[in-house]
Amino acid sequence: MLRVGLVGAGHFGRFHALKIAANPREHLVAVLDPDPERAAAVVAQAGGAVVHSLDDLLAQCEAVVIAAPAEHHFSLAGRALEAGRHVLVEKPIAATLEQASALTALARAKGRVLQVGHLLRYSAEHAAITRRIHRPLYIEATRIAPFKPRGTDVSVILDLMIHDLDLVLAIVDSPIESVDAIGAAVSSAHEDIANARVRFTNGCVAAITASRISLKTERRMRLFSEEGYLSADFVKRELSMIGRDRGVPLPGTGGFRREAVTWRDHDNLAAEHDAFVASCLDGAPVKVDGEAGRRALEAALAVTTSITESRNRWTAAGLIGDPTSEL
Repeated sequence: MLRVGLVGAGHFGRFHALKIAANPREHLVAVLDPDPERAAAVVAQAGGAVVHSLDDLLAQCEAVVIAAPAEHHFSLAGRALEAGRHVLVEKPIAATLEQASALTALARAKGRVLQVGHLLRYSAEHAAITRRIHRPLYIEATRIAPFKPRGTDVSVILDLMIHDLDLVLAIVDSPIESVDAIGAAVSSAHEDIANARVRFTNGCVAAITASRISLKTERRMRLFSEEGYLSADFVKRELSMIGRDRGVPLPGTGGFRREAVTWRDHDNLAAEHDAFVASCLDGAPVKVDGEAGRRALEAALAVTTSITESRNRWTAAGLIGDPTSEL
């Protein structure tokens, strides 16, 4: 049984607490949040006890789940690892690449698990895609949602797009050659919409769109590869593939087949916790470790840099106004 402490009792922290409580190999022992009443509400649902300092929490647990705002990930994860605790930290792993590298090195030095909460790596859809697609040529990903104040402490790139950046990096498995991106802050102080074109050294290209000011929720990925064409809907939990090796024959197409797969009973967050426990207690490989979290952060920061450079070029050319100037 893994004794777990939770740092952050907000929207997603509550979900983590419920999954810990439901996992037969985890036991929630303590919850820490700047708002004690919010922590108490989570404890009432999931068990454990409210604590008022990180030291108190660390004294009671073997592992820590960090669901605090992204700006605090580095300091909280660093203190937990330094104390010899396993860590599951929500994405992004940290604010900078230097911080991400430091956490990875610290986990290695301490012999502790550092797992990053890139949730879709534990989805049935991701597993199905990687079983079918091995030589992608072009990937198109869309992740849009209506506006919610939660998450606006970071840009839509670190809030939403980083999910697809991580998935694409895992599928393509090739270094990034270049990034060309555009974006805008519409309802917050950070980018709320963004589009990036990512080119890899093996020739694959990915076009990724993210928005948190849309009228509907859509999470899709389309992949064109040497194996065929695959479309995945992460909301409906459906996958379709056109190729030659799987599925039902399509008459009149010269031998092509269509495969359709759906999922209704796969819980991504529960699967993430199962993987965390297996790494902590059984020594299983960490599926999304610090290096993977750093790669996703590096890609997200490259998108952010490209957006800034693009905006500066247009401003310098007089084609758009200086966003810092008075109206």
